[in-house]
Amino acid sequence: MIRRMLSLLLALLLISSLAACGGTASSGDDGEKTPGSAQEDIPEEEAPPEPEPYTICDPTVMPEGGTRDGVTYAAYDGIVEHLFFHPVVAYPELAFDGDSEANGIDDYMVTADEYRKILQSVYDRGYILVDIADVWSEVTGEDGTAKMVRNTLYLPEGKKPLILSFDDTNYYEYMLSNGFTWKLIIGEDGKIASWGKDPQGNEVVSRDLDAIPILDKFVEEHPDFSPFGAKGCLSLTGYEGILGYRTQTDTKSWTQAQEENRQKEREAVKPIIAELKRTGWTFGSHTWGHIRLGGSKSMEVIQADTQRWFDEVGSLVGPTNVLFYPHGERPDGDDWHQTGPIFRYLQSQGFRIFCSVGINSFSYIKKDISAVICDRLHPDGTTLRGTDKVLGWYSQFYDARDIIDLTVRPDRGVRWTPKSAS
Repeated sequence: MIRRMLSLLLALLLISSLAACGGTASSGDDGEKTPGSAQEDIPEEEAPPEPEPYTICDPTVMPEGGTRDGVTYAAYDGIVEHLFFHPVVAYPELAFDGDSEANGIDDYMVTADEYRKILQSVYDRGYILVDIADVWSEVTGEDGTAKMVRNTLYLPEGKKPLILSFDDTNYYEYMLSNGFTWKLIIGEDGKIASWGKDPQGNEVVSRDLDAIPILDKFVEEHPDFSPFGAKGCLSLTGYEGILGYRTQTDTKSWTQAQEENRQKEREAVKPIIAELKRTGWTFGSHTWGHIRLGGSKSMEVIQADTQRWFDEVGSLVGPTNVLFYPHGERPDGDDWHQTGPIFRYLQSQGFRIFCSVGINSFSYIKKDISAVICDRLHPDGTTLRGTDKVLGWYSQFYDARDIIDLTVRPDRGVRWTPKSAS
């Protein structure tokens, strides 16, 4: 309710300021009329649409009376499933064109259409979205020691919780010519959309080509998929900016013009971040340089990279306690059976939830330090083409044979048994 009131207040203040200024002057214009000018005939720019109210609830609190909006809630202490995606392919004809990037994209990405089918399948199977930061909390024991605890979630009866996370939501340079959208923007309707260019080079603003607006639209159409307002956690590096905006620095050379452009990009991305946060999206670190944490990097390199993430990314998206391991590589080679120096350093920087990649939604609360480690599953070309055993790992979410679109992907075969033969 407070967030909704603040949004309305900000919108009213913006409208008031526009009215007081008598419209917006064009670039390089002091706004004063000159003899013979036709300025009075130029229509004033319309104020941006007022944001639609968006409610975010706490799933760790049972609704009064056990019901909300006619829905009965019950305690849930079972597995919290976790799926993660890389950016989705908007234009398969560009992504799978046989160049040096095609097979890698086939391995690690899904298309926008496949992604939509996965969302529909998990929704049909009774999953609902929860925020990763609501699943675990840090508490202080009687001895003064902090530790992580798993929260009881109060869910609509019969529903199962699902975390979604999205790695590399940065819109890297290599993606721009390989069938992906180029960046996130706020569309004319005030909602998050993607901007990019189609195979013919035409500029395209859409809510149907990028994982983030696609999920936004799906929740609008199926509000019971997100009864608490949660969407997903965006896992960001920083070395080529964030969300399609070039907010990074370059240590090799740096000019005043580059810095001025970087500051413009930083300002341009701020309203995107604010709208994402307002509508249920959260942020996590994927390290600044997508560096390996398993032990091949020195402590000094990891410390410098972490500080750079805070300076260039955290300064924009705000604090986070979630770290997503690049390449799924665990700090010190093993974060489960031991707590090595790299893990201790990262935990000392405020991270408490550490996410890798695995064959199930495994999680483990560490006993010797306040932290939880967890694995997540990865819908992508490698698992969609996988063996019957791999299909079994994902069978609670979808049948990969119904998801994969072999008409647009490279002809690289599949390893599962066709339905007709199973």
